[in-house]
Amino acid sequence: MSQANRMLVVAPERWDEACFAVPAVRALAGAGVFAGVFCEAGRAEFWEAAGARKVLVHRGGPKAADVAGEWDAALAWSFGAAAKAVGKAGVTRRIAPAGGGWRLRRWATHPVEPRVHVLEHRVRHYLATVEELGVATRETAYFKSADFDIRKEDGTVLLCPDSDFGPSHEWPLERWTQLGEWLRNECGVRPAVACGSGGRRLGRALAARLGVADAVVDAEDPGVALRSLAAYPLVVAADGSLPHVAGFAGATCVVLFGPNDAAWKRPLGKHHAVVSEHVECAPCLMAKCPMDMRCQDRLAVDRVAAAVAERLDALPGG
Repeated sequence: MSQANRMLVVAPERWDEACFAVPAVRALAGAGVFAGVFCEAGRAEFWEAAGARKVLVHRGGPKAADVAGEWDAALAWSFGAAAKAVGKAGVTRRIAPAGGGWRLRRWATHPVEPRVHVLEHRVRHYLATVEELGVATRETAYFKSADFDIRKEDGTVLLCPDSDFGPSHEWPLERWTQLGEWLRNECGVRPAVACGSGGRRLGRALAARLGVADAVVDAEDPGVALRSLAAYPLVVAADGSLPHVAGFAGATCVVLFGPNDAAWKRPLGKHHAVVSEHVECAPCLMAKCPMDMRCQDRLAVDRVAAAVAERLDALPGG
């Protein structure tokens, strides 16, 4: 690809998928492609920090008029209103993986066949697509977290008990409370709490139980909370969007997995830790457990605490 190419990327709608797409967008820019991103207005700072050369935003429903400028091509990994708007805007060369469903196949003028093994990490779905365009993706810089130059809240660990993936992804409130008290009493660390968009609203309840109303991060919208998340060196979170965004913002994360497959969907980076309890029915990938929540209920506090202690020791000054 030459430097004259202007590629517009249709941003994935889910936050975890957006984080997995970042290395691919960076690789496009590194290959000399003027890579822009088309996304919701609340995600502009995220994509600017990710290295997109230009960010086009839409508010509410995306429209063709939002796709400003002349683009040689567009790339989408899934079909939605944003991809539809790009097509209506007259971008004639539209690239997409061939296995993305019939709507995406109909949208694409140039389908590609990325080589991805079914058990590979989800980031390969995005990288393999741009590799089919002749783009090299192995540069370490493509996988680094963003640098917001924000002072870290040393001596504080952010707890994120809510999961926007559904209640089956949430550890019991009593265990979160025990972990917070262990941090404070055994580690001399102050717990803070992020309140996300999980259906059970565990964050608010946990903050009340730990008495940390003055150390609450409103993370209903991870894009708005991006800089707040960047202030914490260590984040302990239920499997959901928040640990992916926090990892992108520079935090080390300990993520509690239940029905999801950590080998497929863990945050990017070997410095993060995953804690899970092997049960017969996992990974089921279900948002609501039809059984007894055994993958969460059997995950002991001491196992999570051991992973947290290891990551605390590994932090600078730990």
